[in-house]
Amino acid sequence: MPENVIKTDQIIRHNWSVEEVEALYALPFADLMYRAQTSHRENFDPNAVQVSTLLSIKTGGCAEDCGYCPQSVHHEQSVKAEPLMPLDKVLENATQAKEAGASRFCMGAAWRNLKDRDLERVATMVTGVKDLGLETCVTLGMLEDHQAKRLKEAGLDYYNHNLDTSPEFYGDVITTRTYQDRLDTLSYVRDADINVCSGGIVGMGENDTDRAGMLVGLANMPSHPQSVPINLLVKVEGTPLANNEDIDPLEFVRTIAVARLMMPKSYVRLSAGRESMSDELQAMCFLAGANSIFYGDKLLTTDNPGMDHDQKLFSRLGINAVEGEHAAPAKEACSH
Repeated sequence: MPENVIKTDQIIRHNWSVEEVEALYALPFADLMYRAQTSHRENFDPNAVQVSTLLSIKTGGCAEDCGYCPQSVHHEQSVKAEPLMPLDKVLENATQAKEAGASRFCMGAAWRNLKDRDLERVATMVTGVKDLGLETCVTLGMLEDHQAKRLKEAGLDYYNHNLDTSPEFYGDVITTRTYQDRLDTLSYVRDADINVCSGGIVGMGENDTDRAGMLVGLANMPSHPQSVPINLLVKVEGTPLANNEDIDPLEFVRTIAVARLMMPKSYVRLSAGRESMSDELQAMCFLAGANSIFYGDKLLTTDNPGMDHDQKLFSRLGINAVEGEHAAPAKEACSH
């Protein structure tokens, strides 16, 4: 453990109420940031950020109607459907990501759910990426129990499946699968002993209570997600949420800070939306406890800051990109 991490016997909670979380959001900004940074230093090196790269291995043609996603067939100007990427192309991209400094390679497919006919091809990709010395992550929509177990056998380290928002607001954004469907998939992932990557999106028209409810849904899982991506809505023309009003940037920072306090040993990823953020806003998010990013100029189909820009920002802030296995936090002290 790095010398500037202060080791503590911190209680990990799984019984948060929405009212408690709303009270955290309502703290004076300086007080919230102080508490979040203190918690961050108790569990992580405050100047280390884990770096992942995300590749779309199956783009477009998704049967889901997620209001934020340009890959849905339900929306105007949806992304054209493409076949599953061949293995050699995936491994080529993974090799480039490793050479650029990524420690984890994430593969995303625009599917409502993984079909058994595609399972072995994806499993082969996972094994190939793992053999390159990278951590592996996939996001493939809903899973069944046997599929999660097969991916674990192939060497899968993380499965991403976001809750997106609160249970109450969820139906305003997505109607083609339920909130419970998402919880069921995450249960299969945990049962297969795969690390959970699950977070949400801010700026979809939700209110303060919904943001609190999203974080309660994540923190009150049987175990906290090992990785918690917090996304700022990327407004894509042709999607139902394209004309949403921008949220106050400080509200986004508050969400990062509250996530850090509620899930102190999880990696909190500053995820989609960084392309529209100033360097100063990103710096504030790192101060609030974000310690993971996606590296590379694309997040599936939307833009992301270039690697050169991220490297310069890291240099300005004195941040080091770290490998996943060297950045692992302590295990949960206890749960209740």
